Amino acid sequence: MPHESRSTPREIQNYPGRISGPLLDRVDLHVEVPQVKFREIDGDRTGETSAQIRDRVVAARRRQHERFKHKPKITCNARMGSRELKQFCELDDATKELLKNAMTDLNLSARAYDRILKVARTIADLAGSEKIFSDHISETIQYRSLDRQLWG
Repeated sequence: MPHESRSTPREIQNYPGRISGPLLDRVDLHVEVPQVKFREIDGDRTGETSAQIRDRVVAARRRQHERFKHKPKITCNARMGSRELKQFCELDDATKELLKNAMTDLNLSARAYDRILKVARTIADLAGSEKIFSDHISETIQYRSLDRQLWG
């Protein structure tokens, strides 16, 4: 039996406003996960298997290891500093414009900007892409659902 919330719609709507911006900036991925109905769980599943996903993750980690082999303090994209962001997260003009618009529309901070680039670099690695493209940035922005609720 599904659990019903005791919060009023107004309380639910106002809750994201109680989370401080600086705290929210430190969370790379925040997404809403709706309840899954039994018929969806029980139905035929399509998509990648766990083994396929594992293979992509292992390959992405190899790319990162290779990328940072001369930087012993950096073990993965999340550990990049501003110098590495400039070096490894270069964007073409259209992708820069997309990110600029998202930053403005969602009123995002410089910290959020850096985190978006790091996550987009990881998404590109998972896709086997040397470059970060607009679809990687778009996907990353989709993972910032609380920013969209607060500011969008």
